[in-house]
Amino acid sequence: MNATSAFLYVSTVLIWSSTWIAITFQLGTVDPLASVIYRMALASVLLFGLCKIRKIPLGLSAKDHRFIALQGVCLFGLNYWAIYHSELYLPSGIIAIIFSLIVFFNIINGRIFLSRPIDINSVIGGMIGLSGICLLFYPELTKLSSTGDALKGFMLAFAAVFVASLGNIAATRNGLLGKSVWSINAWGTLYGTLALLIIALLSGTEFSYDTSIQYMVSLFYLSVFGTILAFGAYLKLLVILGPEKASYSGLLIPFFAILLSTIFEDYQWTLMAALGFILVGTGNYLVMGER
Repeated sequence: MNATSAFLYVSTVLIWSSTWIAITFQLGTVDPLASVIYRMALASVLLFGLCKIRKIPLGLSAKDHRFIALQGVCLFGLNYWAIYHSELYLPSGIIAIIFSLIVFFNIINGRIFLSRPIDINSVIGGMIGLSGICLLFYPELTKLSSTGDALKGFMLAFAAVFVASLGNIAATRNGLLGKSVWSINAWGTLYGTLALLIIALLSGTEFSYDTSIQYMVSLFYLSVFGTILAFGAYLKLLVILGPEKASYSGLLIPFFAILLSTIFEDYQWTLMAALGFILVGTGNYLVMGER
């Protein structure tokens, strides 16, 4: 991994690690679907504005629009709608574990849709890393109830992972077009927003708004850093590293979220958590093939 890839990789992981905390400030008085729409709409407006200012071409063929629409609906729309709703029923740590399965979904879907070879190191590293994540969040796993709400949260999170993986495959294809990342994500966030608007209108979602500082600051952070910058870096990684290796960030995100929790939420380390920490690092080493 060269310096550019390493910078993009670390940036993606660090930003998305912090979004787990930021999302919690979005839940409460505002419907989760409305919050995701606000987030993606703001990101889309800012991205189109950026392209306009920097004179980045926005023109695409009809075929390219179809694939970018697929990316947008999966990655910027349905994926986040399911995640926000799943956090109403499950702790974020459990969702982080479920979402870590994207490593394996990307390996399988990359093989099916992009004819990419299956790298045994990515499979083994992913399994080791996922084991480490389970150890890190073991206390939350033991508290997981078997109620209908818990099952609903699990199904929503699982659906989010599957949809996000399809979005990853589409994004990998789109990243190879030679178009600007900002242009692709501007259209992608627009299509994601439109898809969610249709769902909101059909489901009768109430579009309220929270004027608290926490809500507005977290919305801005999630739009600018969690969507524009992180997805910009991640799309580059999908092209440079491939969906299998790029998606390993899905295991490192909860790994760093634990570090943030140690600093801001007084997370208490145990021997099991420390072992999980080591396993995630080992898995990352195997997947990337080098430090």
